[in-house]
Amino acid sequence: MAIPAVLVLIWLTAAAIGGPYFGKVSEVASNDQTTYLPESADATQVQSLLGEFNDSNAIPAIVVFTAAEPLTETQVAALEDALRQATATEGVTEVSPLIPSADDLAAQAFVPIATDSDIAEVVSQLSDELKSTTPDGLEVFVTGPAGFTSDLVEGFAGIDGILLGVALLAVLIILILVYRSFLLPIAVLSTSMFALCAALLTVWWLAKWEILALSGQTQGILFILVIGAATDYSLLYVARYREELRVHSDKWAATQGALKGAFEPILASGGTVIAGLMCLLLSDLKSNSTLGPVASIGILFAMASALTLLPAILFAFGRAAFWPRVPKFEPVVVAAEGGLPNRGIWTKLADVIKRRPRAIWVTTTMVLLIGALGVTQLNAVGVPQSDLVLGQSEARDGQVALGEHFPGGSGSPAQIIVDHGEMQAAVATLLANDGIDSVSVTAADSPSGSAPVTEDGIQPLGPPGTPSPEPTVVNGQVLLQGTLTDAADSDAAGQTVRDIRAEFEAAAPSALVGGVTATAVDTNQASIHDRNLIIPVVLVVITAILMVLLRSIVAPILLIATTVLSFGTAMGVSAIMFNHVLDFPGADPAVPLYGFIFLVALGIDYNIFLMTRVREESLKHGTRQGILRGLTITGGVITSAGLVLAATFAALSVIPILFLVQLAFIVAFGVLLDTFVVRTLLVPALTYDIGRAIWWPSRLAKAGDGEART
Repeated sequence: MAIPAVLVLIWLTAAAIGGPYFGKVSEVASNDQTTYLPESADATQVQSLLGEFNDSNAIPAIVVFTAAEPLTETQVAALEDALRQATATEGVTEVSPLIPSADDLAAQAFVPIATDSDIAEVVSQLSDELKSTTPDGLEVFVTGPAGFTSDLVEGFAGIDGILLGVALLAVLIILILVYRSFLLPIAVLSTSMFALCAALLTVWWLAKWEILALSGQTQGILFILVIGAATDYSLLYVARYREELRVHSDKWAATQGALKGAFEPILASGGTVIAGLMCLLLSDLKSNSTLGPVASIGILFAMASALTLLPAILFAFGRAAFWPRVPKFEPVVVAAEGGLPNRGIWTKLADVIKRRPRAIWVTTTMVLLIGALGVTQLNAVGVPQSDLVLGQSEARDGQVALGEHFPGGSGSPAQIIVDHGEMQAAVATLLANDGIDSVSVTAADSPSGSAPVTEDGIQPLGPPGTPSPEPTVVNGQVLLQGTLTDAADSDAAGQTVRDIRAEFEAAAPSALVGGVTATAVDTNQASIHDRNLIIPVVLVVITAILMVLLRSIVAPILLIATTVLSFGTAMGVSAIMFNHVLDFPGADPAVPLYGFIFLVALGIDYNIFLMTRVREESLKHGTRQGILRGLTITGGVITSAGLVLAATFAALSVIPILFLVQLAFIVAFGVLLDTFVVRTLLVPALTYDIGRAIWWPSRLAKAGDGEART
């Protein structure tokens, strides 16, 4: 047959073209939070106007020197010399004068780093250079926005290599254990990798053309999602193909039969996941809204590869693909079995559910509800920037040292753009707030580029008699910088920003507050808005799809209810783990949203795998018998699929980013819970207990149950 060969050739071409793009994602990706905020956010507006007040396109690094004893004049001179030598580092544009602390136990300097340089590399070189030239007995740290950006870049650096390698190895081990075959796992993994190559190629160019935004976080999720989903869909097809080989001697007839049986559940499953993901387009945060189409593209290619490439590969190998456990052509045996295995764990489980359905679903529900109580301990209101990266961090240590000797917000001030006529009113408001240590204004004719401002106005810099510099005025506005007394990423600093914004409404209505702290505040607010809006929308959309797919109202409502209960339990257990076992500082507001999207959308996969087969069997054997048959036939596939998906999402934990580690635990645990408890016990027992009424109002609800409840 020519069609399978053509399909394999097409996918090989896509993989050959897309493969090299794994190492090029950084060219089109950005991890800058301000680029993902809505344009209406204050922080976004301030960021867009900053370039008009100065021509520096740089991100500041803060160099902090500390000593156990007061710094001597000799040490200060040595530090100034070390800073001068640091200007030779490529990417460093200039260095500010050394600023000693009030206690003389530390000194700091600001080192702008060009944003078009490799920030992580420049920060690393700067740190190494300073450590090699700093006098003995002194410690040096590179912190500030550039330091934390470097941490994030290095944290995401393992996505192309270690993340992909760990995920593929985990899937390969599971597939070998499931199939006890050599060729079949390779065929399934090839299906996943070719789908990922094609998806990455598409997403890369869409990001290049600025149609989509791509971040390290989105990239990691795309990799895991495509591998997990493509493998799950492949498992379903392989199961159908094995069934067909037992009743067809011709492999083309078996392929057609397998495609006919797998097409609807794979298409319905993938379509439902895509519908849930596309609800993210309603997000204010672009990091959320762009994940929807990016992940949907991945799911599209996962479905396409499972329904085209894998059938073509298995057609080429035929029964040999299953070696050494080759399925025999035995239609007589299959007919005697009635299409149902007469032994095995799933047959025994179906028998248990048949005898005690109500006891099983009531007990299971109670256990899940107890686990869900832990959700009250979930602390998902945001985490400091310094805690985004797990493990050792020079930037974090430097921020601690900075806060011990200087105002905590040094180097990351609140940036306020305000009408020139309201400048002094804004200054008075800032200085009256205990969270603000000092205020300066951008002034082009000042030697340092800015000048201090007090209640008495702009202060001169220089010897007595030096005139006060004039502020830089752009379109009638000036740029103020308020140094925060607390660390810029602390809760206290966030509250200070919220307070001054509220006070500006009356004192200086034109004022816009931006900067690192304001960006974090606006991001958290937008994230909470997205979570509260999207979760209900996803529930409505998926429920509607299930109603169309199952031609029922009752069954979809039950399935959604069990999925939500499973999600609540996963979040509750995760909250307990995060707070009391792993000792995490909290969670981003987007963590529950992402956990919900993936657990509900992917959890529905298994509902669809199970219930489409249950409906198929119910049409022939009645509802209750159909439920038992559906469980017995799909149990192995759903369990294998759940293990694969849990393993792939767990692989995210190798990336030392707090958000991804938390998402990895939530989704991996939730999928296992869904696989081994909800789809295996709760759903079959509950639907069996209710009987044919689950299909209401379709005609199937009026058909015989096929099995009297005992």
